[in-house]
Amino acid sequence: VQLQASGGGLVQPGGSLRLSCKASGFISGDYAIGWFRQAPGKEREWVSSMASSDGATYYGNSVKGRFSMSRDIAKNEVYLQMNSLKPEDTAVYVCGIAPGYYAAIKVEDYAYWGQGTQVTVSS
Repeated sequence: VQLQASGGGLVQPGGSLRLSCKASGFISGDYAIGWFRQAPGKEREWVSSMASSDGATYYGNSVKGRFSMSRDIAKNEVYLQMNSLKPEDTAVYVCGIAPGYYAAIKVEDYAYWGQGTQVTVSS
């Protein structure tokens, strides 16, 4: 399984970005696909997750109401729409897959990771 994240960039506070995570390869059974972020000097932080079985989404408290996940099953892609961005959202964002999980929020639950995409929120 390979994951390819894209869509990061520089945006002003209050702006929006949409990240994409394209998956390739075969995963048997249900899984969770999630977004995490890591700022310099900080631990990887869970942002959001989606259950592959029904598309249910879950969000961390710091992004709830501002970020939303969606998917295009035909393209094997998930998206993270980020609105009302704040400087504290600045981080490298990575997507991952947790096989066998419905919704996973712990780093250790994830077996596959893509490379990160940098999001910088600054005026």
